[in-house]
Amino acid sequence: MHTFLQIVLLIVGFIMLVKGADWFVEGASEAAERLGIPQLVIGLTIVAMGTSAPEAAISISAAAKHSADIAVGNVLGSNILNILLILGITAVITPLAVKKSTVKYEIPFVVAISVLMALLGLIDGKMGRIDGIVLWGCFILYMAYLLKMAKKDPEPQSEKEKIEETLPKAHFSVLKIVILIIVGVALIIFGSNITVDAATELARIIGVNERIIGLTIVAFGTSLPELVTCVVAGLKKKADIAIGNIVGSNIFNVLFVLGTSAIITNIPYQSGFLIDSIVAVAAALLLWLLVLRKKKLSRIGGAIMLIGYAAFFVYLIMG
Repeated sequence: MHTFLQIVLLIVGFIMLVKGADWFVEGASEAAERLGIPQLVIGLTIVAMGTSAPEAAISISAAAKHSADIAVGNVLGSNILNILLILGITAVITPLAVKKSTVKYEIPFVVAISVLMALLGLIDGKMGRIDGIVLWGCFILYMAYLLKMAKKDPEPQSEKEKIEETLPKAHFSVLKIVILIIVGVALIIFGSNITVDAATELARIIGVNERIIGLTIVAFGTSLPELVTCVVAGLKKKADIAIGNIVGSNIFNVLFVLGTSAIITNIPYQSGFLIDSIVAVAAALLLWLLVLRKKKLSRIGGAIMLIGYAAFFVYLIMG
């Protein structure tokens, strides 16, 4: 009965996270638009980060509660799952076009920061405040790059389509905007607390360590917004935004989520995370190689990614 209760709480936590992120993005996007912030900047920042809000809430909450294995496992697990499973599923549904800037700059940047994260953890067996500041410094540089791209290439068609899909269709009243933002943030905070507590308790009951729980169940739950965004984009034949969404989320996960978690508290980097980090780097490299020549992720490429995720999942279960 206790196990069933924890599973129910885990599901409730995920629902609160996903719905909270959705409402926060709606309210924040409308508020930014009313303040005269360019739509492209809204799409590149608020909307992209909104889908990573569950990862941020879970990892920061886990770090504050000293459940460090869930904090790191959630980021690594989400990044692996985002590329291999979510892009794999979406590409099998419909081939995904990729922008030149994503192939040239953003995917290699994901590879680089994934390597950096592993090195910072391996140097002294933990990720501390200095490491968090380094990651935050990279995050600020990334934000500067996004803003520069926004000014250089104002509102390309794919971004316009992305924004049309994510921003509210009708203008909300000021009261509704405030309510959406406040309720969204509250759901994210409470949902993350419930999810971390339930996941930690489940790990104790089942006898599985928190790293595995973070890499699988929690990672999948917090990646639901990315999964929904990508699959819906694929079904609506607007697949060119899917890879940009995933790449942006993965960058945000490492630099902001893990960076903030490390600033809050020292995060032990256990030896098992080295293999997970190698898989995260390999997944990003695989994506880069599959799209490098034709600027497209084909159905065959998607199938290769799904096989890769299946192999990683078997390794986790067998290990």
